[in-house]
Order: sequence, then structure tokens, then C-alpha cells
Amino acid sequence: MPSRAWTPPFPLDLGAVLGGLRRGPGDPSFSAEGGVWFAANTPCGAGTVHIRRAGGEVLAEAWGEGGQWLLDGLPALLGADDTVDEFVAHHPIIAESRRQRPGLRLGATNRVWDLLFASILEQKVTGMEAFRTWRELGRRFGESAPGPKPLKVPPTPQRLLGLQDWEWHQCGLDGARRRTLINAAQVAHRLEKAAEMRSRELLEKVPGIGVWTSAEVAQRSWGDPDAVSVGDYHVAKNVTWALTGTPGDDDGMMELLEPYKPQRHRAVMYLEAAGLRRPRRAPRFSPRDYRKF
Repeated sequence: MPSRAWTPPFPLDLGAVLGGLRRGPGDPSFSAEGGVWFAANTPCGAGTVHIRRAGGEVLAEAWGEGGQWLLDGLPALLGADDTVDEFVAHHPIIAESRRQRPGLRLGATNRVWDLLFASILEQKVTGMEAFRTWRELGRRFGESAPGPKPLKVPPTPQRLLGLQDWEWHQCGLDGARRRTLINAAQVAHRLEKAAEMRSRELLEKVPGIGVWTSAEVAQRSWGDPDAVSVGDYHVAKNVTWALTGTPGDDDGMMELLEPYKPQRHRAVMYLEAAGLRRPRRAPRFSPRDYRKF
């Protein structure tokens, strides 16, 4: 069992930096019990890593064929390559959120498939619906993760391409997202280059993957500080409300964020971390269950 100790040379909020890898409650690939555990597909195979704080150090242990690869990427995962020091806050509310959260950074997994898989499931549906489908697919078709924690490694592209129609249906996945996921699985080996190239455009060449999905992957895969989730149901309304007092659309949000290029996503991140969301005036959308149809 390989292990590693690393002392970050900057303030680090471990939970906040790694929390974006969790896909809802009951995520079969992630646990926050006793630190952070997650299982992943890597270029070397499946791996599990356990990360925790011990004073000023970060201690990590890993298991499986991909364990050492995960340990090698620990500093980048925790934001060592982040360009947060270059960020300039142009709004007092963003400046204050940054001041209160010096340990908030953008980490980079340097992996694409697991993140792309989860992001496709979250296209144009409620979070509850997406998380349910992620849990079902992971529990049914993900292999048991190496190590002592009962986790599941997200299903590989090859595993998903072998599923039958009824298996997709039992997991609650509609036809549109299924087609996009199959499209991505068929070229997954090529898409891993997107992390190396830092290219959202490469991901968007896949039919069904647009700017929202590519941004969600870029934020986590290579810590892209400018990848705004344009097209999200909530983000534009929340950002414009936080900065102007009136909820607006994507165009209004991008106009407000123009001074933050090339760190527009980071500005959004500080607003989200501060909990600034527009008041709700309508009931929540009810999640659809495609298993009923």
C-alpha cells in the first residue's frame, strides 16, 4: 500500500477543494468519512485514495493499480498548480468572500472520463435525478474499488458500451443522455487528451456535449478558472442576483463577469461559496423517473 505525506505551502480547505468530486448523497465512489476517500479510473487502472489532514501535513494512502498514479497527482489535485494569486476581485462582495476563504482553490484530477460521465448524467435534469442515476449505474456496473473502503469505481467506457437497453432503463436514464454517454464512451481514449491540452473544444466535438458539460469537466479535470457553466438553470440567475439584486440570464452574467477574464469561473465559485443565491419563489422541479415509462 503506497502512501505519501505532503505539506501544502498555502492555506488549504481540504473539504472544499475535494467536495466538487462528490456527486450527491450516497455517491458510491466517494466518502467523506474520516477524511476524503474516492475511487477512480486512471491511466494505470482502478485506484482508491484516502486523503486526510494531520496538523500542517496532508497524508494520503492509495490502493490498486492506479494508486501510485493518484498519489503522484496529489499536489495538483489539491490546487498546487492553481493560479489563485493572479485573481483580482472587482466587486466588494467577491473580495470579501475571497478574504474569508483563503483555502479555497481549484484542484485538478488530470482525468476526464469519470468527470465527463457524471456531467453528462447531469445534463438538463434536476440534481436529484442525476445523482440517482449516477448511484444506480455505479452500484450496478462499477467494479468494487481496491482497498478497505466499500466503494465502487465508476463504470469504464467499455462496461457502459456493453449494457443492454433494459439495463439503461432500469437505472433511469433517458434516451438523449444515453446517446451522449455512448458517443463519449466510444472515443473516451481520445478525450483524455483534453486534460493535457486544456481543451474544452475537444470535448465539444462529441455530439451531445456542449459548453455547459465541457465547463463542468474543465473545472475539475484541469482546474480551469475561466470555465463558466453557461446554460446552467441556476448559475446565471444566482450570479446576477448576487451582483445586481436582480436575477438575469447567461448574457447578463457574462457581461458582469467580463472584468474577471481569464478567471470568470473563480469569481462564480466565490459567490457560490458565500451561499449567495436568489430567493426561491416557485416550487422545486419534481425529478422524473424514466423507469416508470
